[in-house]
Amino acid sequence: MSRLGSAAPPVELSKKKAVAKLEEAQQRLLRLRLILGGQIGEKKIGPPLCVVFEGWDASGKGGAIKRLASPLDPRHVRVSQFAAPTYDEKRHHFLWRFWPKLPGWGGMAVFDRSWYGRVLVERVEGFATDEQWARAYDEIVNFERTLTDEGTIMVKFWMHVSPEEQLRRFEDRAGDPLRTWKLTDEDWRNREKRPAYEQAIEEMLKRTDHKRAPWHVVPGDSKHYARLAVVETVCDAIEKRLEKN
Repeated sequence: MSRLGSAAPPVELSKKKAVAKLEEAQQRLLRLRLILGGQIGEKKIGPPLCVVFEGWDASGKGGAIKRLASPLDPRHVRVSQFAAPTYDEKRHHFLWRFWPKLPGWGGMAVFDRSWYGRVLVERVEGFATDEQWARAYDEIVNFERTLTDEGTIMVKFWMHVSPEEQLRRFEDRAGDPLRTWKLTDEDWRNREKRPAYEQAIEEMLKRTDHKRAPWHVVPGDSKHYARLAVVETVCDAIEKRLEKN
């Protein structure tokens, strides 16, 4: 059965209600981050928090990351964006370039794209050999288990959007002089390869979903629902971990 499913949210929320609930969730997140950072409560630093975002082009990753990070002190969270690896980065194992950006105890990191590029764009576009991307599933799961065994709270999101909504957002960007920079020829080309990407995504979700770092597929056609779902899911993950301590 497809993990991507429908792009429609499971519940209908008005914009007004979603914004109000988002503000509540952001205050909840702020309190939890202060606890993890040792600023309030027992004033002992908590486990690292790493939030990973993957998703379709124009699926709302940027907007969700903004709502996740904006209520927090910028000294308490680091957002890292990953594009194609550089020449020097290609000289190392594909996971090498992500290590320096990982959070330490008391820290929080948000990854806009991640090591999953190996089994997505590198697989579909032929930047990795069949042998390389095929073995990457186990390498990724072992990597994440290494981090979570050391205490990291890892939350992984796939931001899903229907092809119809994606096209509407592409056209909106194309018509906005201040947002056209977000739309590239590569975005249009990737859209034409959606079936190949869907196959790669489904296999990624199936083979790298594990108890320590499960996938959360967020229906993104409704931006208001998606942003709320992201913040609430991160809060739930932190609270679940703190309950075990």
